[in-house]
Amino acid sequence: MSVEREPRRVPSTLGGLVYLVVVGVSAVGMLLVAFGPWRRGVSLIGFALLAAAAMRAVLSEHEAGMLRVRRYRWIDVGMLAGVGVALVVLSSVIPDQPG
Repeated sequence: MSVEREPRRVPSTLGGLVYLVVVGVSAVGMLLVAFGPWRRGVSLIGFALLAAAAMRAVLSEHEAGMLRVRRYRWIDVGMLAGVGVALVVLSSVIPDQPG
C-alpha cells in the first residue's frame, strides 16, 4: 500500500519565504559593505531585520516557518527588532573617517 504525497512547496510557509528574502537582502547589504557605500549596506541589513521582526509579530506560529526560532514569539520579535534598530542607528551616527 503506497501513500501518495502532495508535492512540497519550497518554501512551504510564508515565514520561510520572508526568511529567504531577508537573507537575500542581507547578502546585498554585505556586498555594499564590502564594495560600496558601507552605511547603506548596514542600513539595508538593519531594515531587513526590522521587516523580519514585523512579519514574525503578525504571522501565526504555523506560518512563521524559519522565522520561528524560539518558543515565544515576542522574544524573536525583540531580538530581530533590537539588532535591526541597532544597525540602523549605528550606521547613521558613526562619524566619517578622514580618508
